[in-house]
Amino acid sequence: MTDGRPPRILFVCLGNICRSPLAEAAMRAAAEREDVPVEVDSAGTGDWHVGKAPDRRAIATAYRHGLDIAGLRARQVGADDFRAFDRLVALDRSNLDTLRAIAPEDGQAQLSLLLDHVAGREGEDVADPYFGEDEGFEQAWHDICAGVGGLLAELAGQPSR
Repeated sequence: MTDGRPPRILFVCLGNICRSPLAEAAMRAAAEREDVPVEVDSAGTGDWHVGKAPDRRAIATAYRHGLDIAGLRARQVGADDFRAFDRLVALDRSNLDTLRAIAPEDGQAQLSLLLDHVAGREGEDVADPYFGEDEGFEQAWHDICAGVGGLLAELAGQPSR
């Protein structure tokens, strides 16, 4: 926690319609289940989908796992996010590189890759399922859940999984 408040985490992918909304929902659900206070949001480095709902395949994937992300709307990461959030967690290296490039000098957020929080998976990307088949969303979901589990354990002061 920071200043007596729950940690604030922003998950970031390219368009904020596939991986990052799934990560937002997965973290929110896992934190609630584990009773770990956390504030969560998601954003994209690109602006193509701002204001749009998640991809229908991401919505279906979340729904299969008992979560509803249909009400989320894409937004683009901005300079204020580097001050408002404690951690910006990128879903792949390309987006992590973009975050590093656009970080304001006074930004305080810690930057990482989601799979950096999984022992043995450091430096790996959560593959972008957007241009693939529906199965890619299920694989992304499993990778996201692994990363969320490791990050949540870290936030709870437990060894990473």
